[in-house]
Amino acid sequence: MNVDSHINYVELPARDLEQVKRFYSQAFGWTFEDFGAEYIAFHGAGLDGGFFKADLAVSAKSGSALVVLYADDLAATLERVKTFGATIAQEVFDFPGGQRFHFLDPVGNELAVWSPPVDSAS
Repeated sequence: MNVDSHINYVELPARDLEQVKRFYSQAFGWTFEDFGAEYIAFHGAGLDGGFFKADLAVSAKSGSALVVLYADDLAATLERVKTFGATIAQEVFDFPGGQRFHFLDPVGNELAVWSPPVDSAS
């Protein structure tokens, strides 16, 4: 498979790198690699990426791209992100591909999680 011109990596800001590592490792099982005090890379998310130290946060409302994660069990994932410190920005809603919700991670970045329609497995 030719990967030329494919999206290869994504970077997000985080004012607290330790807090963001804790959240994503607990909520989603991601692993991290430290690159000094200002940057951490993540692995195991389907697409590798990193967090850079900054007093910023991404939000679709402000024009940022929205990172959307997949979940086999949307309800369980919703509970898990809440348990580990996310704020729900948009409760579960239907959209043409299934259902999804948006959350703010503990440092304020907006991400979404989606699952296909429940009846699609029938």
